[in-house]
Amino acid sequence: MKIVTHSPEETQALGRTLGKTVQPGDLVLLCGDLGSGKTCLVKGIAQGLDIQDTVRSPTFVLVATHPGRLTLHHIDLYRLDDLREADDLGMDEYLEGNGICVVEWADKAMPLFPQEYLLVEMKYQDEQQRLLRLTSHGKRYAKLLKQVQQNLI
Repeated sequence: MKIVTHSPEETQALGRTLGKTVQPGDLVLLCGDLGSGKTCLVKGIAQGLDIQDTVRSPTFVLVATHPGRLTLHHIDLYRLDDLREADDLGMDEYLEGNGICVVEWADKAMPLFPQEYLLVEMKYQDEQQRLLRLTSHGKRYAKLLKQVQQNLI
């Protein structure tokens, strides 16, 4: 599924739809360059999860946990230099819990993730436009993606 958003508000709206659709244990992996809108999307996911906290990129702490309808584990791998550092984070605890995990810069640790997840690849088009490609990996995520498409219509 490909979507072009034309403003941060549209990117957040897509995130809200995702946040309303995800279920306990879901994993959303975000890939894209700086400025592609990853954190903006996560803010929308948090809104869809009824999270009241201010959501920022956890670049310095690496993991931020936000309580809501479901707990959001927001993981940012930007500062990691190799796979071993990501492995040392203990992500298994977050991935196996009842909350949802959203991982920015997931491409830095792809071998560490389960085989089933929703991949969101984000590309900066210009000041306002972002291209988002959502790809399901596994039956659960194919169903989630179908629900997102239906909710966007």
